[in-house]
Amino acid sequence: MGFRLPGIRKASNAVDAPKGYLAVYVGEKMKRFVIPVSYMNQPSFQDLLTQAEEEFGYDHPMGGLTIPCSEEVFQRITCCLN
Repeated sequence: MGFRLPGIRKASNAVDAPKGYLAVYVGEKMKRFVIPVSYMNQPSFQDLLTQAEEEFGYDHPMGGLTIPCSEEVFQRITCCLN
């Protein structure tokens, strides 16, 4: 049994994210999520971006944006953005 968070697309094996979406890597296992670019304007997501900047600077070795929080925290924050 699973659930789907509206607004978050299941990441595929493709390197590129669809137009209007952004790939982010979250958690210890660096799970890939594809999220709408519109999340970038949300204050709660901007807090995550600030944490990412403080921890990683602008060097993201995974090729996408690395968010330094657990998957559970990320999903809890993004589920409220829809």
